[in-house]
Amino acid sequence: MKSVFTIISIFFFICFFTACIDSESDQTNDLKSNLIDTKINQFKDKSKPENERRNDLKKAYGIISTLPDNSFKIEKLREISIGHYTLKDFELYKDMNYRALRLSKKLGDSLGMAKFYGLLGIYYRERQLDSAYKNFYDAEKIYASFDESLQRDPISYAYDHGKILIDIAKISRKVKDYSKSEALTIEAIKKFKLSGNEKYLHLCYINLGIISKYIERYEDAVNYHLKSIEYSEVDNRKVKNTVFGYSNIGTVYKSNKRYEKAKEYYKKALSYKEYLNENPKTYSRLLDNLTYVNFLSGNKEGIPDNFYKSLRIRDSLNDRAGISTNSLHLAEYYQSIGKDSIAKTYAEKAKDISLELNNNEELLKSYEILSDVSESNIGLTFAQAHIRLSDSLQREERLFKDKFARIRFETAEKEEKISKISRENQILLFAILGLSILFLLGYIIFRQQQNNKELLFEQKQQQSNQEIYRLLLSQQVKLEEGRKLEQQRMSEELHDGVLGRLFGVRLSLDGINQRANDGFTDARTKYIEELKSIEREIRLISHDLGTEMLSPEIAYVDVVESLVSDLCQAHEIEFEFANDENIDWELVDNQKKVNLFRIIQESLQNIFKHAQAKSVKINFDYVDDKINLTILDDGIGFKSSKVKRGIGLKNITSRVKQMNGVVDFVNNTESTGTTVSVGVPM
Repeated sequence: MKSVFTIISIFFFICFFTACIDSESDQTNDLKSNLIDTKINQFKDKSKPENERRNDLKKAYGIISTLPDNSFKIEKLREISIGHYTLKDFELYKDMNYRALRLSKKLGDSLGMAKFYGLLGIYYRERQLDSAYKNFYDAEKIYASFDESLQRDPISYAYDHGKILIDIAKISRKVKDYSKSEALTIEAIKKFKLSGNEKYLHLCYINLGIISKYIERYEDAVNYHLKSIEYSEVDNRKVKNTVFGYSNIGTVYKSNKRYEKAKEYYKKALSYKEYLNENPKTYSRLLDNLTYVNFLSGNKEGIPDNFYKSLRIRDSLNDRAGISTNSLHLAEYYQSIGKDSIAKTYAEKAKDISLELNNNEELLKSYEILSDVSESNIGLTFAQAHIRLSDSLQREERLFKDKFARIRFETAEKEEKISKISRENQILLFAILGLSILFLLGYIIFRQQQNNKELLFEQKQQQSNQEIYRLLLSQQVKLEEGRKLEQQRMSEELHDGVLGRLFGVRLSLDGINQRANDGFTDARTKYIEELKSIEREIRLISHDLGTEMLSPEIAYVDVVESLVSDLCQAHEIEFEFANDENIDWELVDNQKKVNLFRIIQESLQNIFKHAQAKSVKINFDYVDDKINLTILDDGIGFKSSKVKRGIGLKNITSRVKQMNGVVDFVNNTESTGTTVSVGVPM
């Protein structure tokens, strides 16, 4: 016993100690969480120097690295990575996302994996198209695998899925896979509309507009760009998006050689002077485009002054891409007026910058101009360079398409392997489950057979018990019949034998008393009265023996009324008896009827002996499914402070208790009698 107590004590101590450790651990994690949030909020203060903000991120990451591996840690790593992206610390941004991705895989967090694949895709999209595509594609497959009916937040998932789709669409457009890009963009639009967040819809329509321009569906391109302007209203950069939308429409009309419409939209974009004053890079681009359309349409207005004006702004901003474009436009202009040397100067400048920026489209254009304006042998070299670059670009485009197709194929193959393993696991699981069910069914059948045997044994035992009970009951009935016969015999013997002989003796004494006058008349009279008293007692005993078991052939009310009548007449007391007709005495248990009969009998005996009453009232009432018996006399009553309950009152109380009833003895006043109230459930 002592060892058991010791083990229990140790168990509770371990539980308490573990709970204390867990509580302390939770408090520590809460403290760390607050410190991380504080450092991240300090980083977000853009008024601080960048080196201090970097230091805040570094400290936050130091605390994060001490946290247990969970979803909270993943989320904080994501915030840190975005912070590094904001500060243009792209390598740290990449490193942080790879760490978070590994942790998400370790925890089996599919949503976390999708998010970090997407963030890594953003890192690679300006550096390595195939890596960007792979990461975006991996993210998209995870989002696509989510069943919207099972998602906790399908709206949020649709929004994130849409962002991944538009990124893949833009990459597909860059490698001139226009049909794929268009299909992905349309799917992205559906996701954004499902999410209710239309922030990126204008980007989707811009992409559709650019695609339509490249495949020469110019009207569609214009409509898509107008749509992009329409959806710019939900963005806080409405003016910027509107300016870019008009610029894009102008470019579509320029490509379609509808120069007047192109001028119209470039001028619309240039009308936003306040915005353009704050964004000179955009202004210089619009001015250059408008001037170039004028040149293409044969309108010499502002040429070449506006080209130079735009170029000066771009030089001041070190806008290398803009300088390259501007230089090409000047080269074309000077080529058109026969000033090949100046044209060559600007074309070479465009070539050098295009090589620097890896802008193949403008590099091709610069080679084309240089091949025309250069001496024949040098021009031939540039023409060959143009052909090689063009072929190289076509091969590169095919290569990217093949890479993207291979990525999709390898991903599908990997998914098929995972699916196959999953199916095999499911088959194994179903097999184990089936065997478990068979085992369980076998056990249930075995237990049921055992239970049936036990039940059969219990039924046989119950039948045996019932047979024994029936025999005992039969024996009891026979004994009861014998007792009733004996009671009847004794009652008849007392009434017909002993009582008849006493009656004869009393009559003889009466006859002697009437004839004799010998001085013993008073003595004989006294003995005659005594004999009368003995006759009454014997009659009562005979009556009792005859009514101990009430006969079903005799109405119960008649038996009770006969008892009351006989006893009250014998003691020369007036009586009233009333019975409620709502009482169906045939439904009342026989034992209850006997007990009520005895209570009335006992109460009357008490009245005769002690009450000195002149009248008595006995009533049966039926109220609330209860039989109420009231016995009221007008005798001298009793003093409640002195009364000692005799055997008669105890008998009454005992009989009432047997019937689950209640009894009350009420002394009305000191001189107006007693009430006995009995209530018995039907």
